[in-house]
Amino acid sequence: MRFRGLDLNLLGVFEGLMQTRSVSGAARQMNLSQPAMSAALSRLRDYFGDQLLVTHGKRMYPTAFAESLAPQVRECLATIESMLATSASFDPLTSQRRFRLIASDYVVAAIIAPLLERLAEQAPGVTIQLISPDDHSSQLIVDGKADVMIAPEQFMSTDHPSELLFEEEHVVVGWSGNGLFEQPIDEAGFLSAGHVAVAIGSRSNAAFADRHLAILGKVRRIEVSASSFTTVPWLLIGTPRLAVMHKRLAQAAARMFPIASAPLPFDFPLMREMVQFHHTRAQDEGLKWLRSRLRDMAYDQKI
Repeated sequence: MRFRGLDLNLLGVFEGLMQTRSVSGAARQMNLSQPAMSAALSRLRDYFGDQLLVTHGKRMYPTAFAESLAPQVRECLATIESMLATSASFDPLTSQRRFRLIASDYVVAAIIAPLLERLAEQAPGVTIQLISPDDHSSQLIVDGKADVMIAPEQFMSTDHPSELLFEEEHVVVGWSGNGLFEQPIDEAGFLSAGHVAVAIGSRSNAAFADRHLAILGKVRRIEVSASSFTTVPWLLIGTPRLAVMHKRLAQAAARMFPIASAPLPFDFPLMREMVQFHHTRAQDEGLKWLRSRLRDMAYDQKI
């Protein structure tokens, strides 16, 4: 299909080349032969009157024009994908749609796992692809490679709509055999205990709780730093360690692990967990349905 003389299939080729910076890599990604990919790049160069990618050593580098074109092409492809995925109506009982969700293991354990139990009956043909958050999660929304991202408010992009999914409290958790839980935990006992902290992503970003404890000046003795929320219970059992955990996750974990929880011995801010989606999908009936189900489950899981 052509638009103003441009074969629209070449937009996908351009995106593949910009991602891989390699003719052979883009060819493998798009299941094309290397000669076919080279020919497609040549057609792109002719159309735009620019080299787009130039070879230096063993790598290809985009020109300034290609860099300026890239976000427009991504936006165009995301809009097309949204158009193809969207219909005037959405019937969960008959839909075969696949939704791609960016969510932490905390959200998966506390909200998505119990939701999937319901969807087994309410939407038997719908599938969910879970994507772990990282430093590039927002870009997956921009590129149309994820449908929604669930994360604390500070991780939301201002370029796309987001809405409150739920507010979350934090509690102190520890092994149920930990003597500290035999009476209310005070601040001195909390700070003197060894702790498990959580650092997320390749840059070991502090989680919401750890970041706000630092802001409040609550200096703990960190004995273990975990890379995920759901590993924390394993690191508490049989030890005097404590951790600060989302209340919904603590509730879910207590059904499977011998852990106890107690209120934090000082005021602590609520975490606002948001859901974000591409602005071209604001009227997507399927995503409206999914966001509604997520909100319902978050409300039902509230302690």
